[in-house]
Amino acid sequence: MSELKVGDSFPEGVSFTYAPITPESSEVTSCGIPQKYDLSQELKDKKFVIVSVPGAFTPTCQVSHVPSYLNKIDELKAKGIEKVVVIAFNDAWVMSAWAKANGIKDNDFFVFASDTAVSFSKSIGWLAGERTARYAIVVDHGKVTYAAKENGPGIELSGANAVLAAI
Repeated sequence: MSELKVGDSFPEGVSFTYAPITPESSEVTSCGIPQKYDLSQELKDKKFVIVSVPGAFTPTCQVSHVPSYLNKIDELKAKGIEKVVVIAFNDAWVMSAWAKANGIKDNDFFVFASDTAVSFSKSIGWLAGERTARYAIVVDHGKVTYAAKENGPGIELSGANAVLAAI
């Protein structure tokens, strides 16, 4: 697989791991049981944003990137976005704790998942060293409608404002 571009079909077989947030596992210190999140299957008939960050709890990711999406939920939904999947190289437990630390109470709109072994990011060539790069991809019913990777620090191409302007 190579870099995804607007107009491409989203590839089959893309999955991540995540620890679902349930009422029983809603505390930041409670661990869920990691499960497979079959992204290719989930987004076939939906409109998703995939947001990749270099790491959970890291400065730009925590202070700017994730909040850009948390603060624009209504605008994202108004543009037809049904789910935002936040991925990083961190494991599913860290991603779950990060979601909870940011006030996520369930997986209805946000899923924080692990790009296990950076498999997906590596397959599209979007890495930051050995970590997932900072990027955003919008997929509408299986077709890529936006795909942008940051070339430096910041969230000009991958933050919620850029995604909203493009869709």
